[in-house]
Amino acid sequence: MNCRLFFPVLLLTAVVLSAQTNATKEVEITAEPSHHLALENNYVRVFKVEVAPHAATLMHRHRHDYVFVTLGASEVSNEVEGKAPLTLKLQDGETRFTPGGFAHIAKNLSDQPFRNVTIEFLQDVKARQSPPPKWDEERGLHVVDGGTQDIRFVKDGVRVSEIELQPGAVLPSHHHAGPHLLVAVSDLEVRSDVEGQGPMPGHFKSGDVKWLPGGYTHTLTNVGKQAAKFVTLEFQ
Repeated sequence: MNCRLFFPVLLLTAVVLSAQTNATKEVEITAEPSHHLALENNYVRVFKVEVAPHAATLMHRHRHDYVFVTLGASEVSNEVEGKAPLTLKLQDGETRFTPGGFAHIAKNLSDQPFRNVTIEFLQDVKARQSPPPKWDEERGLHVVDGGTQDIRFVKDGVRVSEIELQPGAVLPSHHHAGPHLLVAVSDLEVRSDVEGQGPMPGHFKSGDVKWLPGGYTHTLTNVGKQAAKFVTLEFQ
C-alpha cells in the first residue's frame, strides 16, 4: 500500500475503534443522561427515565435490585453486557422487578419516547440476609366498585400493587403501617380521607412520584374525570 494512503487509513481505523469503545463504556446510573434522579432516601433511589424514539441509553450499571413502572406502551431492546439482546414489548403501567448486579443498554425501538420510573431498593442486600417480613397478602386481585387493586408481587420485602379507579370510585379504608411510594401512571386527581384528619387533595402528573409516611388509615377517591392509574410500593 502507498505510505501516503496507509496513514490516513490507520488514523480512520483508530477513530472508529475509539468511537466503538466510547459507545460501550460503562457509566454509573447517576451519570446516564436519560436517568433523572427524582427522589432519594434510606429506602429507595428513584429515577425518571426518558429515551427518545429510536435512541439508546449509555451502557450503565444497576448495582441494586429495582422495579420499573412503564409509562405508555413501548418496545425496547434490552442489551445486557455479555448477553444477546432481548426485545421487550411493554404496556402502559406494566411493572417489573429486576435483580441488580449488571450493566446494560436500553434501546427504544418505537416511534414514541420510552418513559418509565425506575425505583432502586437501597436495602436489597439487608433484605436478602434477613427473614422476609410477613404481609397479610403477597398476591391477589381486589375488585371494588369502579376499580381494581392488583397486588402484583413482593420482592426484597417490598409489596408492589397496581391500582386503577374510575371517576368517582373509592379505594376502601385501609391501613399503611409503614411508608410507601406512589407512582402516578396516569394524571391523577384524588382525595385522601385520613382517619382523624380532614380530606387531603392530591394532584399528580403521569410519572410523578411521592413518598408517604406510614401509620395512618384512609380511603382514596378518584375525584377526576378520567381513570386514575397508579402503582404503590409498600415498605415495612
